[in-house]
Amino acid sequence: MNNGGRSPIRVVVVDDHVLFREGLVAIIRSESEIQVVGQAGTVEEAVEMVGSLNPDIVLMDFGLPDGTGVDATRRIVEEFPDCKIIFLTMSEEDDNLFAAIRGGARGYLLKNMQPKKLVATIKSVYLGESALSRSMTMRVMEEFARTEAPVHKGDPTLTRRELDVLRELAAGFSNSEIASHLVVSENTVKYHVHSILDKLGLSDRKEAAEYARKHGLVRQG
Repeated sequence: MNNGGRSPIRVVVVDDHVLFREGLVAIIRSESEIQVVGQAGTVEEAVEMVGSLNPDIVLMDFGLPDGTGVDATRRIVEEFPDCKIIFLTMSEEDDNLFAAIRGGARGYLLKNMQPKKLVATIKSVYLGESALSRSMTMRVMEEFARTEAPVHKGDPTLTRRELDVLRELAAGFSNSEIASHLVVSENTVKYHVHSILDKLGLSDRKEAAEYARKHGLVRQG
C-alpha cells in the first residue's frame, strides 16, 4: 500500500452518519495529497471495502450498527496488515480507547478536532507514526504500566473491567443495564462480553453466568 510518496494517500471513511462522512470527504478533497476512495457505514461494509479498494488509511468510528469499530479493526488488521486504522469518534471513554489500541489502531482522535489537525494526522500515520492526544497518551501509558496480575486466582485472563461485566451479566442484567451501572457505552459492554466469551472458551451469556457462579464471582446481595 506504499504509494512511493507521489500518489495520493488512499482513505476509506467508516461512519454510520452519512452527513458526517460527507463532511469528512469535503475536508479531505481539498487536499491533493489525500484521496477518499470509499465510504462505509457498517463493519461488514468496511471490511469488504478495504479488501476491494486497498486503502492506505481507514478513518473508523467506534459505534457501528452491526458491531464496533474494534470488530472491524481486528478483521482488517488481520487480513490487510498494511492498512492503518485511525479512530475518529465522540467517545472519550478509557475502555473504548484501550480496546481500539489493543485491536490494532494507529490513532484515536475526537470528532471535535480541527480539520487541519486531521489532515496532518492522516499524513503522519501514513508515514508510520501513531496519533493520540497528550491526555490520551498519558492514559494509555498508565493503563499498560499496570501490573498484569490475575484479578482472580481461577481466572488469570480477565481484566478488571471484564470481571465487572461478568459479575453484572451473572446477576441477570442486560447490556444496556450493565452500561448504565458501569457508566460506559452499550457498545463497550458488547465488546467486553464478546471478549469474555472468547477468553473463557464459552458459547453464550448463560455459560458465562454459570462460570461466574461456579467461581464465586457473583456479588451476594
